[in-house]
Amino acid sequence: MLFRRDRSNVWGSSLVVAITLLAARPATTRADAIGLSELRAAEPSLTGAGVAVAQPEAAYNAAETYEVNPAYTGVDQPASLFTYISDLGTAATFPNSVGFESGHADSVATNFYGLNSGVAPGVSSVDNYLADTFISNYIATLTPIRAQVVNQSFIANDTPANLQALNDAYDNYVATYGTIIVSAVGNGGQVNSPATAYNVIGVADDDGGSSTGPTSDGRSKPDITAPGGATSFSTPFVSGAAALLVQAGQQGYGGAGPATEAAAVDPRTIKALLLNGAVKPAGWTHTPTAPLDPNSGAGVLNIYNSFLQLQAGQHSASSTSATPSVGGAHPAVAGGNIGSLAGWNLATLTSSGAADAYNNYVFALPSGPSSYSLTSTLVWQRPDGASDSDPINNFYLYLYNMTNSLASPIDLSDSTLDNVQQLYDLGLTPGDTYDIEVFKTGGTLDDPGVISYTDTYALAFDFAPVPEPGSAAALLFTALTLLVARGSRPC
Repeated sequence: MLFRRDRSNVWGSSLVVAITLLAARPATTRADAIGLSELRAAEPSLTGAGVAVAQPEAAYNAAETYEVNPAYTGVDQPASLFTYISDLGTAATFPNSVGFESGHADSVATNFYGLNSGVAPGVSSVDNYLADTFISNYIATLTPIRAQVVNQSFIANDTPANLQALNDAYDNYVATYGTIIVSAVGNGGQVNSPATAYNVIGVADDDGGSSTGPTSDGRSKPDITAPGGATSFSTPFVSGAAALLVQAGQQGYGGAGPATEAAAVDPRTIKALLLNGAVKPAGWTHTPTAPLDPNSGAGVLNIYNSFLQLQAGQHSASSTSATPSVGGAHPAVAGGNIGSLAGWNLATLTSSGAADAYNNYVFALPSGPSSYSLTSTLVWQRPDGASDSDPINNFYLYLYNMTNSLASPIDLSDSTLDNVQQLYDLGLTPGDTYDIEVFKTGGTLDDPGVISYTDTYALAFDFAPVPEPGSAAALLFTALTLLVARGSRPC
């Protein structure tokens, strides 16, 4: 059933937020499907502790019906955890005079931070907003909030111009404050705003029936997929996973020291890790100019994979180069080998009017396995105030086998529309040396894809060994692969 509520808003016409409700699936199945059981077993202290979150909710069937009931079976959190904000004011108790309980909000909360089955039951605070109040009073006005992760299980319907303005406001907000915003893409048709914003993480449901990409301007969305039965209930799994990664980053799991810990919780890093850890479902496909699958994005959320890549640490580029602009891939550049086959990096590249800039990450794959796979994801942002006609700098992602040739990449992701690039390669050769190249286009500031000479990106990478056929390790690998495949799309 579809519930809609029209309200006046900052865009000058009615903003319609739509909520689609479907039954969620058993919590144990979901935990196995997204790698949460493995993470809980390995790191039981990662519960979202110390992370402030927000849950804007569209009015459910009546004005101001948007609130989470702390005592709802599934939520089971103390009332002191919550603050409620709507047009009518702010309240720190439940029930209160600024809104009413929403069954939709309760179900979203159960998956997000519910005490017994939520992904992040240990969050430090929950700010529960009426969605229109959140958009009008905070996003549109660039007013800061305390939440580090925001879950949005709603979509917006309006004129194309107003939806573009809404997306711009979200992009500006993330770029200004570094808030991680996770939004449902919708349950049919084309991907919906605000999940279509560049800097927002758009979530699909892994049962199918979700909205699909590309966006109306040709970009790859959704970004990632999770179970749930409907995108309203898939989205909080990704939001909860983001909260776990933020806690891990804050506590030094990605590397100690203020600079590294800040880099680990940057929204570009969190998005890159979430997308890079996702498991590719059957039928997953992409192209060099469309980096993500139009149905499942980067694949099905696996928080354990993402955590392991965070924990593998930040690794700087082997080399940085700037050469006369050629508008495409440069030859691979030798440099010191990176001592880990998984990890991440938040780094800055500076091109110029005459020169492209590129960072090279060099890896020597050990002998032993029959082959390796590679997943590598590059994320950067649409900056605050960018124009709609030239919204992002162009970054590209290339893979070279340096043992065979320095001249030509063996794979590439070079969309000129997206602020995400992804490589996914199977059958890489043990003993060979590979180079992941991050490339920023140079040229004048009037050129498409060059809106600034300096920009920051996050790169996540994972070279995974495939054991020799017939070995005990191979049998275990096969069993685990089947388990992941079954768990990612349970009935």
